[in-house]
Amino acid sequence: MKNFRRSYYNTFSRFYDKFVALHSADAQGALRRFFSHKVPVMEGDFVLDICTGTGSLLLYLWEKTGVDGLVVGADFSTGMLKVGQAKTETLENVCVLASDVAYLPFNASVFDAVTCTHAFYELKGEVQDRGLREIVRVLKPGKPFLMMEHDVPKRPLIKALFYVRLFSMGAKRAIYILRHERRILEKYFERVEKITTPTGRSKIMICSKTLAP
Repeated sequence: MKNFRRSYYNTFSRFYDKFVALHSADAQGALRRFFSHKVPVMEGDFVLDICTGTGSLLLYLWEKTGVDGLVVGADFSTGMLKVGQAKTETLENVCVLASDVAYLPFNASVFDAVTCTHAFYELKGEVQDRGLREIVRVLKPGKPFLMMEHDVPKRPLIKALFYVRLFSMGAKRAIYILRHERRILEKYFERVEKITTPTGRSKIMICSKTLAP
């Protein structure tokens, strides 16, 4: 199943950015810039963007961390990463790497923030659980995980595509995530805050790790 999903995303990488822009009304990147402004990092900080896809967020994170920081985009799809590499190859201290979110290749407590945009719903069962545990592990104490996801669309076509995406995980799991998203995140984080984006089509969940090591 994992090989099938990897092949699916390798193919999807060719038009992924267009699909996200169509749903989020974000053709010019304003939504990602809004999201990046919510990430509380500064020059010299280290940021990890999991399930980075085509790396569309990496530039905005790099603008905040600068040449003295580090921005890492991780994804299991080589097709997505090739697109992301092309977008960021001129940016110093930005890199992309192939990695399973359930087994992140980093030491504990090294990142000042972890981000994830439009990908959390696609993590299944045990992978989602292990992924959240890994996020907590690689974050420095007191540092945040920020997740942006689509809200249920109103336009019929995009709504249908949204549910196709969710139901690819299995109907039961998809419905559970929609109804209990906050509860899932609160199992791993001390505080969870929800923000609605200016377009009204996406939401941001800001999850804070406890200060205890």
